[in-house]
Amino acid sequence: MAVTNALEEATPILKPQYVAIFLALSYIIYFFGRLVYNIYLHPLSSYPGPASYAATDIPFVRALLNGNLTYETHELHKKYGEVIRIAPDELSYISAEAWRDIYGHRVGRPQVEKSRPFYDTLAGGAPSIVTAPTGDHSRFRRLLSHAFSEKAMREQESLIKVYVDLLIQRLRETSGKPTDIVQWYNWTTFDIFGDLCFGESFQCVEKSSYHPWVSMLFESIKLGAIMMAASRYPLLNSLAAKLTPSSLLAKRDAHNQMAEQKVAKRREFKTDRADFMSFILKHNDKSGMTDAEINSNAAILIIAGSETTATLMSGATYLLLQNPDVLEKLVRIIRETFASEDEITIQSVSNLKYLLAVLDESLRMYPPVPVGLPRTVGPNGDAICGKWVPGNTTVSVNQWASFRSPMNFTDPESFLPDRFMGEPRFASDNLAAFQPFSTGPRNCIGRNLAYAEMRLIITRILWNFDLEAHDNVEAWANQKIYTLWEKGPLMVKLRPMK
Repeated sequence: MAVTNALEEATPILKPQYVAIFLALSYIIYFFGRLVYNIYLHPLSSYPGPASYAATDIPFVRALLNGNLTYETHELHKKYGEVIRIAPDELSYISAEAWRDIYGHRVGRPQVEKSRPFYDTLAGGAPSIVTAPTGDHSRFRRLLSHAFSEKAMREQESLIKVYVDLLIQRLRETSGKPTDIVQWYNWTTFDIFGDLCFGESFQCVEKSSYHPWVSMLFESIKLGAIMMAASRYPLLNSLAAKLTPSSLLAKRDAHNQMAEQKVAKRREFKTDRADFMSFILKHNDKSGMTDAEINSNAAILIIAGSETTATLMSGATYLLLQNPDVLEKLVRIIRETFASEDEITIQSVSNLKYLLAVLDESLRMYPPVPVGLPRTVGPNGDAICGKWVPGNTTVSVNQWASFRSPMNFTDPESFLPDRFMGEPRFASDNLAAFQPFSTGPRNCIGRNLAYAEMRLIITRILWNFDLEAHDNVEAWANQKIYTLWEKGPLMVKLRPMK
C-alpha cells in the first residue's frame, strides 16, 4: 500500500508542458539538422543547384503545383549547367549522353526503372504500357506492337481519312470566321482514337463539341500534380485522397469506368476490322493481357494517342502563324506538290521533307510532354554522364530545357525548321539531345502513327485553307504545365483557298 501511494505521489520527470516543449525543440533540431545534411553532407551535395532546392522538397512542390516547374528547371539549367539538383534526392539533365544513360538500351546493365511515385499517380488500377515496370511493359509492348505496325497503319488509313474528310468539311462551314483550332484538333484526334480503340467515334467533329468523357479528361489534368506532390510526403500521401477535391477523384474514377465499358462493348463485336482491339485480342494468347490490363491500356492510350498529337498540331499552327515566312513556304510546297486533294495520302505526305522539318521544329519548341519523365536509379547506384549517382536517386531529362538549351541548339529560342534540313548553319546542333518521343526500349510506341496523322491533317488543312491569326495569338503560349500543357483557345480564321 505504501509503495502504491509513493508511486501515485511521485513527481513526473518532466511536466506535460515541458514534454511539449522538448518534442517541439527536438523536431526543430531534426528539421534544421536535415536541412544542413541535405545541403552539405548528402551524397548528391556535389551536384550544382540552389541550396533551397537541395535542402527540401518545398520549392519543387510549389513549382509543380503552380504549373511552373518545367520553366524553373529550364532557368536553373541555364544558370548551373547540364545537370542540376532540383530536389534533395533528384537530378535533372539536358544532355544527349543523359538520354542514352537514363532511357536508352543498356547492354549488360539493367534498365533504370520508372519512378513509382510519378507513374503510380497515372495508373488506373492495373498497369498499362506507360506505367508498368519493365517485365510487364515488355509483354504489353509485344502485344500492342501489332496494332502500331506499318501494316496496321496502312489498313487504318481509310478509317483515319473518314475523320479528316469530316474535319475539312466542318472547317469550311466556319466561313472564315474566327474558330478555335485547338478544339478542332482535339475533336479530330479523339474521334480517330476512339474508333481505333473502341470501334466507335466520340462524334466530337460531327457535333462540334467535346464528348463528356473528353471534357472530363481535361478537367482532371491537375489531379496528377496534386498526387505527385503528396507522394513526396509520407504523411500527406496517406491523406491525399482526403485532401484532393472530390470532383477530381470522381472524374478519374469515371474515366477508368468509361474505358472499361467501352472495351466491353467493343469486345462484343465479332469483327476483324483494323483497330487496336482486334490486334490485341488476336495476339492475346496465354501470356497476353488480363481483362483489367486491357482496360487500363485502353484508358491510357486514348489520352496518350490523341491529346499529345492534337497538342503538337496546335503548337505547330501557333508557331507557323508567328512565323509567316515559314508558313508561306510550307503552303507553297504543299500546293505545288499536289494537283488535287485526292493525291494527299499518308504515303504521299511522307515525302514532304519540309513539312517533317516544321513538325520536328515544333516538337523541339513545344513538346507535347515538356516535363522530365523520371526514373529511379537502382539501390546499388549507377553511372550517368560519367559520374556515379547513388542508389534510389530520381533522374530525368527535362525536354523543355534540353530542347531549348544553347548547349544543344543554335539560336534555340527561334523557330527555324531549316535546322532539320541539313543547313550548314546548324551543323553544331546536337540532334541526339532531341528525343520528343523518348528513346530506348520504352520510347513512344505510337510515334509513326502520330507523324502520319499530323502530316495528313496539316497538309489537308493548308491545301484547303489560308490561315490568318485572330486577336491576341501571341499570348497563347503563356501556359501552365501539369505534365501536359494547359492549353487555351487558339483563334484562327480559315479562308478556303481559291
